[in-house]
Amino acid sequence: MAFVQSMFREYYARDLTLGESVRIPEAREYGFASFEGWMLRHKSFRNRNELTSFLRDCVPRDAYFSCAYYEEPEAEMEKKGWLGADLVFDIDADHIPTLCDKIHDEWTCGKCGFVGRGIVPQNCPVCGSEKFTDSTWPCEVCLASAKSETVKLLDVLMGDFGFSEREMHVFFSGHRGYHVHVEDEAVKSLDAVARKEIVDYVLGLGFDAAFYELNSKGLGSSDLKHSGWRGRVVKGFSFILEARPEDFKNIGLKRNVVEALTKNKNAIVQSWNTSNPYTVKGMGPETWRKIVEYSAKSQSANVDTVVTTDIHRLIRLAGTLHGKTGLKKMEFPVSTIDDFDPFKSAVAFKEGTVTVLVSNAPQFRLGDKTYGPYKKQRIELPTAVALLLLCRKRAEIED
Repeated sequence: MAFVQSMFREYYARDLTLGESVRIPEAREYGFASFEGWMLRHKSFRNRNELTSFLRDCVPRDAYFSCAYYEEPEAEMEKKGWLGADLVFDIDADHIPTLCDKIHDEWTCGKCGFVGRGIVPQNCPVCGSEKFTDSTWPCEVCLASAKSETVKLLDVLMGDFGFSEREMHVFFSGHRGYHVHVEDEAVKSLDAVARKEIVDYVLGLGFDAAFYELNSKGLGSSDLKHSGWRGRVVKGFSFILEARPEDFKNIGLKRNVVEALTKNKNAIVQSWNTSNPYTVKGMGPETWRKIVEYSAKSQSANVDTVVTTDIHRLIRLAGTLHGKTGLKKMEFPVSTIDDFDPFKSAVAFKEGTVTVLVSNAPQFRLGDKTYGPYKKQRIELPTAVALLLLCRKRAEIED
């Protein structure tokens, strides 16, 4: 890791810009993971200049700051004097099922050695152990899925909670996801229980179709304009337009209903903008309940509940490099999320080449070029590409 550390040192000495990403920096706790494997916590700095100097001198593998504000950030946890915390959301591809994770993600049970692909299970299917080592990859499909969840989250925060773009800050994490920070006096004093209520709402946890009386006779144009879960579910009904017969069957619908939906899908969706919704023969309350619940799930935002409810959470420091990729955690305007490209914007090293021995890597894009797949291959690559492979432990520097 000596080469990776040297490149991080170069970045922090030459290109580091913290900007305004850390508001009220003197009231935060900071933590740092070193290249040697130790963790330093309970640090504080009087201002951004002190923090910048520390990063340049220490050159951490990963740098974090607290979502919380404290009277004494360097004290022990129970003596810090909690003053409040930002509302923070973490959207990570590790928690989002995708078709590609079975291609490039692998996990190994730490007890029996069983190897599997895809998302790491809670328990090993062979021995039941909860300890695993995993090898993931930040691919475009994974990050597109994380972006989609982030867009849904932002829509809920603005449409249902009334937060403005000015109060929300969106970041690419530098790895496989996005962070959203809400900085508003209304949320700072919320305890873990209140934050769990917000998470439950975002996830649509406990959604009850009967409560909203969503059925074929109750839909109309006014429902589409509703900002709450009723409106979201009705928007979610548009999946009927793209759904294939097997998609309907996966929801649990009967064959005759699937045939009717497939045949009349356009008429059904178009009728929801009128006061006379289209009815389908054979679609009773149970069928509509299944469709409503599926729609609700499609409209919920898949966030890491633990991160949001932890009022002492350390989150990655914007402007710093991610130790697993060499990419930057960076903020971008809420309004530009659709066009944001992490594989271009977050690249920290734009010059030079490095020769590496690649053990195994899938095909991937960085910048405007596509690389790989590689397997036991010696190759000269742009610095940022080589750094990504080295950080992912997919390559080594040639002696």
